Order: sequence, then structure tokens, then C-alpha cells
Amino acid sequence: MAERYDVLVIGAGPGGYVAAIRAAQLGMSVACIEKRATLGGTCLNIGCIPSKALLDSSELYAQAKSHLDKHGIHVGPVRLDLPAMLARKDRVVKSLTDGVAFLFKKNKIASYIGTGRLMGEGKVAVTGANAEETILEARHIILATGSEPAGLPALPFDGSAIVSSTEALSFERVPQSLIVVGGGYIGLELGSVWARLGAKVTVLEFMPRILPQSDGEIANLLYRSLLKQGLAIQLQTKVTGAGAQGGQMVVDAQHEGKDVRFQGDKVLVAVGRRPFTKGLGLSEVGVQTDERSGRVLVDENFETNVKGIFAIGDLIEGPMLAHKAEEDGIACVERLAGMKTQVHYETVPSVVYTWPEVASVGLTEEQVQSSGRDYRVGKFPFTANPRARCMDETEGVVKILADAQTDRVLGVHIFGPRASELIAECVTVMEFAGSAEDIARICHSHPTLSEAVREAALAVGRRAIHI
Repeated sequence: MAERYDVLVIGAGPGGYVAAIRAAQLGMSVACIEKRATLGGTCLNIGCIPSKALLDSSELYAQAKSHLDKHGIHVGPVRLDLPAMLARKDRVVKSLTDGVAFLFKKNKIASYIGTGRLMGEGKVAVTGANAEETILEARHIILATGSEPAGLPALPFDGSAIVSSTEALSFERVPQSLIVVGGGYIGLELGSVWARLGAKVTVLEFMPRILPQSDGEIANLLYRSLLKQGLAIQLQTKVTGAGAQGGQMVVDAQHEGKDVRFQGDKVLVAVGRRPFTKGLGLSEVGVQTDERSGRVLVDENFETNVKGIFAIGDLIEGPMLAHKAEEDGIACVERLAGMKTQVHYETVPSVVYTWPEVASVGLTEEQVQSSGRDYRVGKFPFTANPRARCMDETEGVVKILADAQTDRVLGVHIFGPRASELIAECVTVMEFAGSAEDIARICHSHPTLSEAVREAALAVGRRAIHI
């Protein structure tokens, strides 16, 4: 007899494991299939968490090398111990993946290691490492297999010289020179890590600016900041091929109609991600996908065209972000329980963990302009924020877009210190359809970075106090 569950989740990333835990909290019997030996998916194992661990470590290294003396702290020659830094990163990952395993045990969630394949009629085959197959049954099957790095035909991954973000988290030594193909958040974050540690980093971006989907003004501020930090950024550059030459990689490209070449020890291809559906058996059971994007098509309940099969996270429409996947997972199982939970993709925040950071929610100024609606802008620079002065982190600005008639907040874009933390207040206000006036009337602690958000809200009405 096959084991039978109320909910069977395929994939234990942020969407999958959160869906499994919430389903168990709601009294359902739950099982989760994960191909890795550790839970947590791409995010915890080879994505969000290890990259942020390296970003924090490399930022501390940069601070010790060039910024501590401003605070009256003088240290001897700063030495990089890369193996120790990577080991710390691995410890952080292990502590969190172990934490998910503990939560599964606490919530009595059955865990199966292997790859899951849909068989129809509520059945899933789990193939383990030894090729043994186990058949599971469930009333509801949730697909949460996430995404994988997208490659370029001209730059096929080889795992050594031409790498994805996975390999770029574990270089054995700091490359003398690193070519990053793609000026999105993954390329800029990992490029920042290795630039801080001593690599000469060159970013090649096909579009006219980095972060093509973000607010243009904010993207330009980050662009100028990264140039000051030593990164070289070549815009409007189309990569056409690459090959080994003299022990290095040579990348061929076109820029403004001219052939150009770039040389480096490593090439990181970071041009985006695509849904991971290989081996799931979607076509065999008739699950429909979008031909262009490869995403699974679902209705408002996250259900596919095949009854009883659901999909969440990077597999479906919406931003490919871990926290969006978590919200999908919660909403999906709560709807199974008869609740009417919704996820508002327009208020899902995005963050770029460079330094300074970039955080955004809602519409960009370009999007507001293209809509034709009348709007107002409020800005406040961190140079005028007392806490930023105390921290010696005054680079950046808070920018708030509000409807000219209703004052409703349409979008918030922050470039500056701890922008990733500051954006949460703005998301909350937007979730409640709040106004710039609402932010301006909230009492913010002094001195804090969050006061810059309040001042930007005040600036929407042309009444900022401290500038």
C-alpha cells in the first residue's frame, strides 16, 4: 500500500517547506519530497543565505581595510583567510537547513529524499539516490521545485571557468579577474563580493543600464557607486562567445556595433533564472505551461488545469523571490483549508544586497509616468540623516512616489544603508492602501535611519524638515 497524505509537496525550498509547515499547522497530514540531502532548497543551500553570508563577511573585510580608521580604530595589516570565510558561510547554511529539518520533525512532516515525478490520479513516484522507487498518494500535490540559473548558448556552463551563481559561492581562491555577464541583482551582488576581496571585476550588461527592471534613478545611483568601488561596468554589450586562451577565458562581445574582447580568470553568467520542471512529468499528466516562459499556469487558488495539482513560487507568474514563494505556499494551503488568503504581487518588495543596498516596492517612476497618472515625488538624502552621519554611511536616498490626488503611495525606492530593513515599513503602508501622509504622521525613533523614510514622505507634500 502506498503512503497517503492530505498534502504532498515536491520541493523543500522557501515555498515548499513553508507550505508543508502551514499545512501541518492546519491539521493536514503532510509529506515533502526534496532531491537534496538537506532541506531549504536553492535559497538556503546555494542561493540567498550563502550569498548574504559572503556579502556580510566581505563587507566587514572592506570596512577593516579602508573605513575603520575614520572611527579612530587602527588595525595592523588586514589579511584575508578565504577558507575560513567560506567555512563560516557553510556553517550558517548548515544551521538553517538543520533548523528546517527540526521544524519538519516538530510538525510531524514526513520527508522523502529523492526526485518526485507525477503519475496522475494523485500519485507521485519518488526515486531515491539508489534508484529505488517509492509511490506516494495525496489528495493535493503542490509543485514547489523552484528555478535554476538560465544559461546563454554562447557561454555554456562548465562548472569551472564558466560558472553559475552556485560555483561563484565557493571559488577556492580569489580570481585575479572576474567577468560577470548580467547586471541584475545576482551578478552585482556576487561581483561585489569578489571585488571587495581583491578581484578585478568587469560586468557586461546587454541593456542600457544595470537593474533594468528597477527605478531608473536608483539604478543610476547604484551604478555610480559601484564604479567608485572599483567595478568596471560595460553597458549595451552583447556577449557572442568565449574561449580559453593562455590560461584565461576570453569573452567576445559587441558594443555599439563594434567587436570587443574581455579577458578574465573566471566568467560568471548571471542573466536570470528559469522554472525548474525537468523530470516532474508535467506533460505526461497534462499540466499546462506557458510556452514562452516555461512557467506553470495556475488559477487564483494556485491549482493547475489538472485537478488536485497545484504550483507555487518560481514555477508560476510573479517575481522569482524567496519571500514571494513563501507567501504563495501559505496562501495555497490556506485556500485548501477554505480560507481566502491572497498574495499581492504588486507589494512584494525586492532587494539588491550590494552596499549600499537597494530596496523597492510598488511602481517605478517610469511605470507611473507611462500610466499617465498625475503623481508627486518626495526624496530625502541620507547625508541629512543623523544616524547615517554617525555610521559614516551617508550615500543614498529615499524616494517615495504618491498619487497627486489621493496621496496614496504608489512606490518606494531606497538606495542606502540597510535599505533591506527600511522597506518593510513602506510595504506595510502600501498593503493598507496608505498615503505618504500616513508615513509622515508616524513617530519615528531618533536617531534612526528610518527617519529618512519619514522625511521623504514629508517631502511629497513639500514640507521635509531637515533639508
